[in-house]
Amino acid sequence: MHSLSPIALVRTLTQHRSLIRGLVVREVIGRYKGSVMGLMWSFFTPIMMLAVFTFVFSYVFNARWGVGTGSKTEFALVLFAGLMAFNLLAECCNRAPLLVTGNVGYVKKVVFPIDVLPVVSVVAGVFHFAVSFFVWFVFHLILIGMPPSTFLLTPLVILPLVLMTLGFSWVLASLGVYLRDVTQVVGSLTLVLLYLSPIFYPVSVMPEQYRSIMKMSPLTSTVEQMRGLMMWGHSFDWGLWAISMATGIAIAWLGFAWFQKTRRGFADVL
Repeated sequence: MHSLSPIALVRTLTQHRSLIRGLVVREVIGRYKGSVMGLMWSFFTPIMMLAVFTFVFSYVFNARWGVGTGSKTEFALVLFAGLMAFNLLAECCNRAPLLVTGNVGYVKKVVFPIDVLPVVSVVAGVFHFAVSFFVWFVFHLILIGMPPSTFLLTPLVILPLVLMTLGFSWVLASLGVYLRDVTQVVGSLTLVLLYLSPIFYPVSVMPEQYRSIMKMSPLTSTVEQMRGLMMWGHSFDWGLWAISMATGIAIAWLGFAWFQKTRRGFADVL
C-alpha cells in the first residue's frame, strides 16, 4: 500500500533525487539526440518563436499592450513572457497522459518508483523555461536595455505554477492509463486555456463580467505578476504569492495522492 501523505510526497522528491536528475538529463538530451544542432535546439526554438511573434503581432497586426512604452519590441517581450509560462504548463500536461503508458517496462519493475515520471517531465519543462527566460533576458538587454532588478524574482513567482503543473501531471498520467482519450481532451483544453488566459492580451481588456472566468485559469496570476516584475519593475505581491503557493502545494499533494491511490491497477490494465 502506497502512502498518500504529504510526507510521502516529500520523501519521493528527496530520496529519488539522483534518479530524477539522471532521468531529466536523459530526457533533455534524448529529445535532440541524432539532430545536427543537438541541445542548441533548446535555445534556437525560443529565439525563433520570439522573432516570429515580434513580426506577426508588431508589424502585421500592429498590436500594442496598452502599458509601458508601447513599442513593438516591448510588446514582443511581454507576449513572450506569457508564452513562457503557458508553454511550461501545456508541455507537461500534454505529455502527462503518456508518461505511464509509454514506460510499461518501468511499471512492471516492482523496485522502480513510477511516481517520479511526472516529476522528471516537469523538471525538464522547468529547464526549457529557464532557457526561454535566458533568451528573453538577452533580447531585452539588446533591444531595450537592462531589465528592472525585480526580474530576478521570476523563479519565485513561477514556483506555484510548477507545483500546480506537477499535481496536474500526476492526475493526467494516471488517467491516461485508464482513459486513452485523455490525450486528445488535454490537447483541446490547453488550446482553450491559451486564449482564456492573459497571454495575448492583458486582463484589463476583458469585459468586467468575464474577468472572474479568466481568474480561474491557473496561469492568470502567475503571468500577470511575471510581466509586472520582468517588464515594469512592479513590487512583489507577497499576499497573492502566498495564496498561489498554498494552492500549488494543495494541488501537488492531491495529484500525488490520486496517483498513489490508482497506481495499483496500472500493471493489470497495461
